[in-house]
Amino acid sequence: GVQTCALPISLFDEAAGAGRPGAPLAARLRPRTADDLVGQGHLLVAGSPLRRLLDGAEDGAVSVILWGPPGTGKTTLASLVSSATGRRFVELSAVSAGVKDVREVIERAKEELSLYRKGTVLFVDEVHRFSRTQQDALLPAVENGWVTLIAATTENPSFSVVSPLLSRSLVLTLRPLSDDDIRLLLRRAAADPRGLNGVALATQAEDHLVRMAGGDARRALTALEAAHGHLMSTHAEDRKSTRLNSSHANISYAVFCLKKK
Repeated sequence: GVQTCALPISLFDEAAGAGRPGAPLAARLRPRTADDLVGQGHLLVAGSPLRRLLDGAEDGAVSVILWGPPGTGKTTLASLVSSATGRRFVELSAVSAGVKDVREVIERAKEELSLYRKGTVLFVDEVHRFSRTQQDALLPAVENGWVTLIAATTENPSFSVVSPLLSRSLVLTLRPLSDDDIRLLLRRAAADPRGLNGVALATQAEDHLVRMAGGDARRALTALEAAHGHLMSTHAEDRKSTRLNSSHANISYAVFCLKKK
């Protein structure tokens, strides 16, 4: 039968699970193909620029700026483009990378293209944090096709990205995931062997997690993983009607049911 537990869930940040073995749930469940993607259907219609990139079309290698809120799939899309096209995938974080790092990546990309005819997908996360000088350093590589740039930002690129780079890239707007999208992700995570491997969620718990997520896939999966981890580690023997204490502010409660298939 299904066991019901009253369990507090709080908005844990990613660092909260850093000490646990294995990758975070969101990373383990990262889509492997374009067909596994959830949400962003408006960008994935047949023949669209993003779809052509994901399908590996030779004439589809345009640089793009992905603009959208957190947890909408920006990093996942960049990784899938690299896989689909067989290009090298290089990721830079605008928080830590400098002009020197950008130039080193570009030089390596030029070498790979010249010697081995192998292209490079350069993913720059939080590109709005790059200074004008850092963004300008990307221009020759984009203009000459040495890299396929995929830049992610949560800020309006019209105000956060320099005009020359903006004019050489296609801006794609990502939307928060719908409630149905989040629900599908939660069910996949509960059932998938890479995820929780056969855990059944109570409807009330599922509804609560959907509300918590606010269209953010990573937030939904992080909350689900935190709830499951606490339940399994703290109440391995008795999972019946146990309320856990937490020092976190903004505590929310959900009914969380476990049933191994």
